[in-house]
Amino acid sequence: MASIVEEILPVLEEFWGAVDGAFAKVADAFPEEVRCERGCNDCCKAVFDLSFIEAIALHRKLKVLRKEILQTILEKSANAKQEWEQLIRSGKNLGEARINCPLLGKEGECLCYEGRPVNCRTYGIPLAIKGSGHVCGTSGFEPGISYPTVDLDRIQQVLLDLSVRAGGPKPGRLRLPIAAVVLGVDEIKQFLAEAS
Repeated sequence: MASIVEEILPVLEEFWGAVDGAFAKVADAFPEEVRCERGCNDCCKAVFDLSFIEAIALHRKLKVLRKEILQTILEKSANAKQEWEQLIRSGKNLGEARINCPLLGKEGECLCYEGRPVNCRTYGIPLAIKGSGHVCGTSGFEPGISYPTVDLDRIQQVLLDLSVRAGGPKPGRLRLPIAAVVLGVDEIKQFLAEAS
């Protein structure tokens, strides 16, 4: 299984590059509307989960961080995972909820920027999610005006396909919050250990 992961992770990196390219294209065309910059961290408080393949990639990126940075992330993850679990139990709308990402640094920067998932990479531009348009609340995109839109559902389908190829049908369909990936939840701990 580990050799399949080794084959798929470069495909994920290439896919992330294409996603980053789509973001850059929209940002270049709409510089006043896309307000993402270092320290802007609205996306770092959005509640979302990761695909299985992104969880493996993030796990690997975390392993090469300096020890003190990883320790900071670990400390924040316990609280973030607890907040996530409370939120899930409450039945509240995840799209309206806010939890600080454990990767969020003191200066508003991502402590594992290279390993950030697709949701982070696309957050500041117009997205189509389940047929509905979404934009970052701090962006300058105006309601009622047509903008190029990235189809997040199609992106997530690619991630699901890569995940199933990497882990098989059951693990490949897992969706996990960043804090659970950092802490190594039981469902993936063994697989991540074998795939590392």
